Amino acid sequence: MAFQNIDLSRAAWRKSTHSNNGGNCVEVARNLADIVAVRDSKQPDGPKLVVQAGEWRALIAYLRQARFER
Repeated sequence: MAFQNIDLSRAAWRKSTHSNNGGNCVEVARNLADIVAVRDSKQPDGPKLVVQAGEWRALIAYLRQARFER
């Protein structure tokens, strides 16, 4: 899937409630059809990472599993 010229104007950006580390946070927009967008909270007009929703779910599942395997 090509992610060029994606309209993110309707993105509802959300920062984790666990984010309290001096402003080093990412924001995620999951309200978009079939995609998830990620950006640096310090640079809201800067570049965004866009991935397919299924890829995002797989990443989160992997991170959760890895967290509990320590």
